[in-house]
Amino acid sequence: MIGNTVVMAMREIRRNLLRSGLTVLGIIIGVAAVIVIVTLGAGTTRQVGSEISKMGSNMLTLVPGGEMRMGGSAISSPPFETIDVEAIRREVVGLAAIAPYSQRMDQIVIGNDNRRVNIVGTTSDISIVRNWKVIEGRLFTPSEERSGKSVCIIGATIREEMLIGQEPLGATLRVGKVSCEVIGVLEKKGQAMFGGNQDATVVLPIRTFQRRIAGSGDKVAQIFLSGDDPASLADVKTQLNQVMRERRGIAPGARADFNIMDMTEVSNVMQNTIGIMTTFLSAIAGVSLLVGGIGIMNIMLVSVTERTREIGIRLAIGATQREVMLQFLVEASMLSAFGGLLGITLGLIGAAGIAPAINVPFVFQPLTVLEAFAFSAIVGVVFGFMPARRAARLNPIDALRHE
Repeated sequence: MIGNTVVMAMREIRRNLLRSGLTVLGIIIGVAAVIVIVTLGAGTTRQVGSEISKMGSNMLTLVPGGEMRMGGSAISSPPFETIDVEAIRREVVGLAAIAPYSQRMDQIVIGNDNRRVNIVGTTSDISIVRNWKVIEGRLFTPSEERSGKSVCIIGATIREEMLIGQEPLGATLRVGKVSCEVIGVLEKKGQAMFGGNQDATVVLPIRTFQRRIAGSGDKVAQIFLSGDDPASLADVKTQLNQVMRERRGIAPGARADFNIMDMTEVSNVMQNTIGIMTTFLSAIAGVSLLVGGIGIMNIMLVSVTERTREIGIRLAIGATQREVMLQFLVEASMLSAFGGLLGITLGLIGAAGIAPAINVPFVFQPLTVLEAFAFSAIVGVVFGFMPARRAARLNPIDALRHE
């Protein structure tokens, strides 16, 4: 009986292919959207984890800025200074490296070529803390950092696009009004997690940046620190908090005007944020499935009206109400299942195409695919039940009289 019912359902669907296709359009769009969003969300989560793991699990970031007060105003947060870096280096036990860090966008000129890039001021310890590797040339020497010498390290994009065919080491570039000698080239890092070319960067000694680029005296935007051992990172964090509270004159129990973030916290916050956004967007996309289900119910009600005489004949020659109901339920389920399969196919193709464009890996989610297909089939059963029940309850005599 089931086999005959499926054959009859297929015949009815083929008889009105255009109408059937338009009916399941909502299901196709809903399933495809859910697949794309969840797949890209998983890829973004993996990318975030990968980027953070490259920095190491023992990195701390010290940034100005405290908690928000009631009403939305933030605690006043003055920037750090070079003497803060030296105090931390001197008083905090268990540090492998510490790197002050400031940055701004500025124009650079090499020959007749110019462009706006990211200018960074830091020390050679950045290679330890942030895993920045120099593949040509060298890092800054301590004397260059202390004196604020006009030397720089360039990113791979500047090497490839502005020094075409030239030897980078020893070349001269101008940052604003400051000329500096290129002493190194950074390893290629690619796109940042949320956009931006990490390789379009010029790195200067922090003192050079402060005095000749930013004009900020001894101000430092943030400080990166690396612990000797991940197991002792909590103790380093505690020491760092005590030192900075003393230096910034924050009373015991008062809220700090700085934040200390470790990579575990950053990873958890970012992954939780991505998860929430993925769930929210999936829920919005899921509304299309409900709209598609209403479309299936509507078209099945129309189908019952069009096939009233056929239903009457089947009931008159011995078909049971259960058999008639089953036929319409199978038709509705097959429509939604076909829509689900098409939606899954389009969703996977779309995700595979979008993922490289936004620089995240394509992460196939088999459980999500199965859930999307199952949900689409259930939608057909739920929204097809009322039309099927209406067809099964038709009076055979009244149905045969229907024109």
